[in-house]
Amino acid sequence: MLSAETLFMKGRHSALLPPTTLEVDTGGLLLVSGDDQSTRTALALVLAGRMRPTSGNLSWGHSARLEHLRRSAALIDSPEVNEPERHFRVRDLVAEDLALIPRRNRPRGKAADWLSDEGLSDLGPRWVEELEPHIRLDLLTRLALADVDVELLVFDSPDRHDADPEAWLPVLTGSVSSPIRLVTAVAVVAQIPPDWTGPTAAAGAAADTNAASGTAAAEEVSA
Repeated sequence: MLSAETLFMKGRHSALLPPTTLEVDTGGLLLVSGDDQSTRTALALVLAGRMRPTSGNLSWGHSARLEHLRRSAALIDSPEVNEPERHFRVRDLVAEDLALIPRRNRPRGKAADWLSDEGLSDLGPRWVEELEPHIRLDLLTRLALADVDVELLVFDSPDRHDADPEAWLPVLTGSVSSPIRLVTAVAVVAQIPPDWTGPTAAAGAAADTNAASGTAAAEEVSA
C-alpha cells in the first residue's frame, strides 16, 4: 500500500503542492487530479520518492524510508524531468533506459533484443515524437517494468498528450492487471475521466472515500 498523509510542497512564492492526502491499495490504480502541471509534477515527484517530505507521512508497504520507496517506484514521463527526448529513435531510448537499470536486474542482450522480446521490433527505427500517445505510454511503462524491483508506477500527466481517456487509461489499467506480477499505480492527471469508477483523489482538495486531504511540507533531494 502507498499511503501519503498531509503532503505539502512549498514553492518560491506559493505552494507547489497544496495539502494532500491519499492512499492506494497494493495492486490498485489510483487517479489523482491536479489543477496545473506544476502541481501534478510536484505530487508525482513526491509519490515516486524523488522529493523528500519534511513533514507529513509517506510510506510504501510497511516502510517510511524514502530509499525503499524510491527503489520500488518508477516515475514515468514527467515533463522536464524524465520525459524522453523527442529527437531520440526508439531503439536509442530503450538502450538508454535499460542501461539505467541496476546491472543485477537488467535484461540481458541489447535494445534490439528487448524490443524483440516485447514484440515491439517495428518501433526500433521510429522517432519518439512520432509515436501515437498510447504506443508511447505503453513503451515507457514496459521500460519501467523491465526493472524487476519496480512495484510502483507513478505516471505524471499521461493525459497531456491526448485528453481522450481511451488514449491512455487502458495502458494504466493494463499495468496493474498482470497475473504474474503485483504492480501498484498512481496517475496524476488534469481531469478524472467521467466514466472512471475506480479510486480517486485530488491534490489539495477533499477526496472521495478512497482518499482524504491534509497538510505537510517537502524539499527536493538530489537525484
